[in-house]
Amino acid sequence: MTKIRAGRHGTKKDTIIQKAAALFRIKGFNAASMRELADSMGVEAPSLYNHIGSKSEILQAICFSIAEQFTTHLLWTEQTEMTGLSRLEAVIRFHIRMMLEHYDEVYVANHEWKCLKEPYLGNFLNQRRQYEKRLAAWVETGIRKKEFRVANPYVAVLTFLSALRGLELWLRHKKNFSADELKNDMVNLLLRGLIN
Repeated sequence: MTKIRAGRHGTKKDTIIQKAAALFRIKGFNAASMRELADSMGVEAPSLYNHIGSKSEILQAICFSIAEQFTTHLLWTEQTEMTGLSRLEAVIRFHIRMMLEHYDEVYVANHEWKCLKEPYLGNFLNQRRQYEKRLAAWVETGIRKKEFRVANPYVAVLTFLSALRGLELWLRHKKNFSADELKNDMVNLLLRGLIN
């Protein structure tokens, strides 16, 4: 068996988390075992515990890392001098980029969060709700400023987020169009529904 190797821009723990995300996406959190994770990395299972406390700790790290990245981007976007439409476009493009560059981790955060234990589950759900509320407030502000057509802000946000989660299908089937074409078409289609 070999030793765990750190990635180019991360730690050994980061490597374990990335490999675990791929395993959790394929098998699901509950069905995946630490032994399978160790086997996929070519190491003994006990050597994982030198870097990580438990399988649950790995899931927490994945979910909260993804939540933090989305929230950080949202806060950065709020501090810029952009129109409401430009802000929404920036967020949509960020979601697409995250899905394309961190597919396993985003997939796990979108589907396996239900396996988090309290208090982590409640904390994660609260972060998701706050994120959705902030986006809905953006839409509401855009409606008040007559930048967007009148729509239910929460429905608009759910539509965006549902469509963006649908990228999983494109990633599974890799249709005959580029990632750039996908990004541009999704942005245009999603935002067109809000423009007067």
